[in-house]
Amino acid sequence: MTSELSAAIEAILFSSNRPLKVRELQDATDSKRDEVEHALDELRSALEGRGVMVMRHHDELHLATRPAHAAAVRRALRPEVSGKLSRAAYETLAIVAYQQPVPRSRIEEVRGVNCDSVLTNLELRDLITEVGRGSGPGQPKLYGTTMRFLLVMGLESLDHLPAPTTGGA
Repeated sequence: MTSELSAAIEAILFSSNRPLKVRELQDATDSKRDEVEHALDELRSALEGRGVMVMRHHDELHLATRPAHAAAVRRALRPEVSGKLSRAAYETLAIVAYQQPVPRSRIEEVRGVNCDSVLTNLELRDLITEVGRGSGPGQPKLYGTTMRFLLVMGLESLDHLPAPTTGGA
């Protein structure tokens, strides 16, 4: 059984066309943070086994389709095809996801090649974004993942990233 606050948060997230911050939910429901967090836990439990889920990326929340049902939703809505990611893009995305916030120099050190065009492509697709500036020379951009990254990868939160494996060359 869901509380009144949980039901209100569900309605707000369902109606929103963008991810919302916990603070926005607090303001909209005139509630304290711990009350909102408890209501979100209730909502997550209530949505278990359902077609939608609450996604969380840091302090942002979004109501989204569960990955198991994404293909059916895609067929029903027939969105434009956005093209597949290259192997280089997936490699770069993995580095950003597991090491964020991460500068371009670290990504290039891991991959061993220039990553300018791949990073630009991932930014244009809204899979990564600048999340800050490094303290080193020139204060390099630091990259992190976005809510769209979670949507595309079918993850509820960054906590659901698979454990990294060590590969030998």
